[in-house]
Amino acid sequence: MFRKRVPVVPPEWLFVGLGNPGPEYAHTRHNVGFDVIDLLASRHRIKVGIAKHQSVYGIGMMEGTAVALVKPLTFMNLSGRAVAPMAKSFGIPPERIVVIADDLDLVMGRVRLKPKGSSGGHNGHKSLIQHLGTEDYPRLKLGIGRPGDATIDHVLSKFHPDERVDAERMIARAADGCEAILREGLERAISTVNGKSADPEN
Repeated sequence: MFRKRVPVVPPEWLFVGLGNPGPEYAHTRHNVGFDVIDLLASRHRIKVGIAKHQSVYGIGMMEGTAVALVKPLTFMNLSGRAVAPMAKSFGIPPERIVVIADDLDLVMGRVRLKPKGSSGGHNGHKSLIQHLGTEDYPRLKLGIGRPGDATIDHVLSKFHPDERVDAERMIARAADGCEAILREGLERAISTVNGKSADPEN
C-alpha cells in the first residue's frame, strides 16, 4: 500500500533572514535575520531544513498564506547569489521578498519596515540589489546600534547581557511584522511596525 503524498503548496512570499552560516556566528548582531526566521519557524511549525540554491529553507503556512522561510548560506556579502535563483525558481517577484537584516544606523532594539530603498551601506543588501536587479523589495531592519569604531568586531559580536532582553523583544517584534505583512498588507504593516517601534521600550 502506498502512502498518500500531501501536496506542497508553492510559496507566495519569501521571508529571507540574512546572516552568516556556522556556529561561531550564531546569535551575533549580524545574524539577527537568522534569529527572526528561526522564531517564525517555531511559531508556525515550519521545518527549515531543505538545502537548495545555496540556502536552507522551509515551506509552510503563515497567516493563511504559503511562504518560504529562507536562510542563505553564502555568507552575508553574497546573499543575492542565493536569493535571486530561489525567487526565480518559485516565480516570486521582488515585492514579495521580505528581507530581514541588522542595521547599524538604527538604535539598538528598534525595528523599521520599509517597502524599498538603497543598500544603506549594508553588504547583504548590496548583493541582493545587484542580483535581483532592483531596490524595490521590502526590508525589515533591526537596530544593532553603531559603535564609535571597530564596526566589524561590533557586528560579529554577541549582544551584551544587558542588551539581551531588548534584542529578544526586537526579534519578536520583527517576527510580528512579518505576520502583519501577510495579515494587513504591506502599507498597513509599515504603519503598525514603525509606529510600535518608535521607542524600543514599547
